[in-house]
Amino acid sequence: MKTILLVCSAGMSTSLLVTKMEAAAKELGEETKIFALPFSDAPRVLEEVDCILLGPQVRFQKTAIEKLAASRKAGPIPVDVIDMRDYGTMNGKAVLAKALKMLG
Repeated sequence: MKTILLVCSAGMSTSLLVTKMEAAAKELGEETKIFALPFSDAPRVLEEVDCILLGPQVRFQKTAIEKLAASRKAGPIPVDVIDMRDYGTMNGKAVLAKALKMLG
């Protein structure tokens, strides 16, 4: 199972994106766990996730998240920012595809 964390500021719109990504994963037959947390809560779940995607509104936190992700006990994990257009249109398929590509 692939575990994907979406980092956001408050979580309202990101929770809708999680739902759309879960539907896309189901269509593809991908076993995933996708959830969203505010930036302040991300450090407590680092050991549980396989990749991190930041909402465009918190892209300025990318360096800080990359440092945390690099220091993870289980090894570094990939971090990237969700495309603003995909986020704005709640394109769960495109955001899931980006996460799966990050995971190889």
